[in-house]
Amino acid sequence: MILHLYFARRFAMTFLLITAVLFALVMLVDAVEQARKFGSYDIGWQKIMGLTLLNAPQTINLILPLIMILATVTLFISLARSSEMVVTRAAGRSALRSLISPVVVALIIGFMAVGMLNPIVAATGNRYLQLSESYRAGGASALSISDEGLWLRQGSASGQTVIRAWRSNADASVLFDVTFLSYDNANGPVRRIEAGSAALQNGEWSLRNAKSWPLTAGQNAEANAETFETLVIPSSLTLDRIRESIGKPGAVSIYDLPTFIRQLEQAGFSPRRHKVWLQTEIARPFFLVAMVLVASAFTMRHTRFGGTGVAVLASVLLGFGLYFIRSFAQILGENGQIPVMLAAWAPPVAAILLALGLLLHAEDG
Repeated sequence: MILHLYFARRFAMTFLLITAVLFALVMLVDAVEQARKFGSYDIGWQKIMGLTLLNAPQTINLILPLIMILATVTLFISLARSSEMVVTRAAGRSALRSLISPVVVALIIGFMAVGMLNPIVAATGNRYLQLSESYRAGGASALSISDEGLWLRQGSASGQTVIRAWRSNADASVLFDVTFLSYDNANGPVRRIEAGSAALQNGEWSLRNAKSWPLTAGQNAEANAETFETLVIPSSLTLDRIRESIGKPGAVSIYDLPTFIRQLEQAGFSPRRHKVWLQTEIARPFFLVAMVLVASAFTMRHTRFGGTGVAVLASVLLGFGLYFIRSFAQILGENGQIPVMLAAWAPPVAAILLALGLLLHAEDG
């Protein structure tokens, strides 16, 4: 038990150290990128650093499997160089028993990534998008889906417009039963428009069967209302931005994702991409375990045998290969080529079995 705790503590400290180093590198590189993207908007270095801090958790979340591989490689190479692994083997502990502690720590880290890091990434990612839109256009654009329908907000220098639609077609190009509520920056709501449908194209909303009410103080809204067979309203939104907002499952916390999937179905959108993402996130701890097993299969050997650099390179390349296969399977699942559960669970299960096969071959020949 003491030896298990020792290995667990060494692995956890190595993981934290590598995470801190990569976080610093990510901050440095991303700060330069944010300065390049927003340098022409004259927003100041404080806001640049704020955007960098908001974007960093998403990058760390993305490279978590790489961090796990590097932590495993560092742990077992240090144990081999200090001959601690030789002593462990001489005491009668097999390679698989020595891996119990790193695997348990990897599982804990994986569950923490799903339960804690995922909501943080969703919140910081949404805040980053809101701030970047406000810096670019002078007003934020946002999208939300709830039981009351589809909600959009488009902004400009003159004010904001809130759009509510009960449903949409499959590709979000046409909204039905739409309400537009326009706000002035100084005077509050100024106009309300209801329409049977609204189509977004070429930077403008094309409304059909619309009725407009002025909301200026002192006026009778109904008496001054106007009806239009077709009405055109300028828009700062694009179809690509709307589809990206709807189709980006990482922007929704895993705790809210089941409800969001149900709301997508009610609004007329396909929730398949979000279902694949949900299952992939649930399977993430086991994929991190696979990364530990893959890295250990190449590095649980004494350094006097030589070839340490080749072994490290092979483990990292195999880890990248498994990550690519996982991403490819996720894309196939999102496109409907393979079932959702197969797309999410087949890569980590296959990776664990492959790593166990390599370990057993290295131990028993």
